[in-house]
Amino acid sequence: MAKKDESKSCCAPSEMGCCKVESVITVDERGQMVLPKEIREKAKIHSGDKLAVVSWEKDGEVICISLIKVEKLAEIVKGMLGPVMKDIIEK
Repeated sequence: MAKKDESKSCCAPSEMGCCKVESVITVDERGQMVLPKEIREKAKIHSGDKLAVVSWEKDGEVICISLIKVEKLAEIVKGMLGPVMKDIIEK
């Protein structure tokens, strides 16, 4: 039987990171929820930080909601649009 490589991610290629269930939270009657302290600390989320809410849909239904720090989202967008904008400007 082949030996499993423990250094590899269980869910995705290592450059993609890994997605896992960290905790289960409850939404109150006002639609509010609390991110557990352990997750906030791990993600370095502090009071006043801005988070973008990103939803994924399948068959017209939202199936996943993710939070991304706004500054990280801006970096991702710049990384994707930067080369495109450079090509447009140079033409």
